[in-house]
Amino acid sequence: MAMIEIPEWYNASVLLDRNLEAGRSGKVAIRCGDEEVTYGELARRVSRFGHGLRELGVRQEDRVLLVLNDTPAFPVAFFGAMRVGAVPIPVNTLLKAEDYRFFVEDSRARVVVADLMHLEKVAEGLEGVEERPLVVPVGGGEGDGPSFEELLGGGEDELSPARTHRDDPAFWLYSSGSTGKPKGAVHLHHDIIYTCETYAREVLGITEEDVTFSASKLFHAYGLGNNISFPYWAGASTVLYPGKPVPQAILETIERYRPTLFFSVPTLYNAILNHPGAGEHDLSSVRLCVSAAEALPASIWRRWKETFGSVILDGIGSTEMLHIFISNTPERVKPGSSGTPVPGYEAKLLDENERPVERGKPGFLYVKGDSAAAYYWRNHEKTKKTMRGEWLFAGDWYRQDEDGFFWYEGRADDMIKVGGLWVSPVEVENTLGEHPAVMEAAAVGVPVGGLTRIKAYVVLREGQAPSEDLISDLQGWCKERLKRYQYPHLVEFVEELPKTVTGKIQRFKLRQPEPEVRVPRQEDELV
Repeated sequence: MAMIEIPEWYNASVLLDRNLEAGRSGKVAIRCGDEEVTYGELARRVSRFGHGLRELGVRQEDRVLLVLNDTPAFPVAFFGAMRVGAVPIPVNTLLKAEDYRFFVEDSRARVVVADLMHLEKVAEGLEGVEERPLVVPVGGGEGDGPSFEELLGGGEDELSPARTHRDDPAFWLYSSGSTGKPKGAVHLHHDIIYTCETYAREVLGITEEDVTFSASKLFHAYGLGNNISFPYWAGASTVLYPGKPVPQAILETIERYRPTLFFSVPTLYNAILNHPGAGEHDLSSVRLCVSAAEALPASIWRRWKETFGSVILDGIGSTEMLHIFISNTPERVKPGSSGTPVPGYEAKLLDENERPVERGKPGFLYVKGDSAAAYYWRNHEKTKKTMRGEWLFAGDWYRQDEDGFFWYEGRADDMIKVGGLWVSPVEVENTLGEHPAVMEAAAVGVPVGGLTRIKAYVVLREGQAPSEDLISDLQGWCKERLKRYQYPHLVEFVEELPKTVTGKIQRFKLRQPEPEVRVPRQEDELV
């Protein structure tokens, strides 16, 4: 790929300007419900909101917290803040009041922009906060000053971007915080364009003819790239869906708006496949599907291809790297793998002593690319452990095959050691997922009589009933397909698995000591 040249003085909000310069002012940028917003109208709203923020006293590098659903208000607030040199911080809309209090106190946000349905939680979280920010409500409700709509009603239609350096802070994204408090990853103005010139260009091949639809929400790094950065960079159109991403709604949205690029996560792909009558829906407009957030099992890849005829490109990205940095491509796909490094990125596997591992052997994943976050806000020690010079320690356990494809083995802290041998929970889960009775599964290591044993939590398909015979059948299924010590010694049937909002299984919530039971002899396991 060609060198990516970014001017020294650069403001990421000019992603919109390139569409006006290309004559796309009248082209529809956003479809949301019955509303259509052109690129010209979007740029006007961004300018007006930027003027409004200045009237509220927001200055360069002040933080603006966004608690917003996927509607046109999101890109307006996001780019409007960056336009004046402020730093927007999109956050998860599904959290509790105390979480919003943490975000405000941690970031010292000057303004909070929140949808009506989230105002009550935000207000509760702000009770007693010493440096209370101004609350700007969207869609109704009471704030501390003018509403979002009032800000758009004033101001001017044009606003020159603030003179920001390409290495100035542009926006933050908080990590999911699955262990401990969320960490604020500080991204710079050049990061967005880097992901566009790499993944969007080299893997998606996105053009202005495309229509994007991301079931993953805009407050995620993944959704932000899918439904804002990439389409605006290419001059494509986007579909925004503010509701909960349940199978029926997603299928109906695809049929109504006919997107060409669909982005989701393994959990939702699996849920759609298991939804009654899913195969009767017309998804023929979609030229490519993309999956991230968690490894996509080969069984889901094959079922999706058989059902809808489209290929899912699985990959791995992160909040810290902003988007996908290892991916399958339309030309090179290995179902079950995360693919190969995206042009513009490098990846390597090291052991616990930071020495390279042999091909085929598992190791810790490190990645290098210029979309990496600069640091974690107020977390110097974690920054040093994660951002190691040009390389970022991803915290994932991978192996690389002879063709250069990377295969996910699990988070380093999810790996299970049985009888002195490492077991990948993902390998056990994928094997169980191939069984006709299983919808999804999670495998963890649990202490049993002082030893670590593998326990599987299994969600059954509709019409299947838990039984001792089925447990034996599942164990036998794994023994036939895995090494003997990799089979689940214990199986528990559950209604659902604990997950993050991005669909990642929270295995740490499943690790509970087991009561005294018969522990298989070591020679039984290692055969």
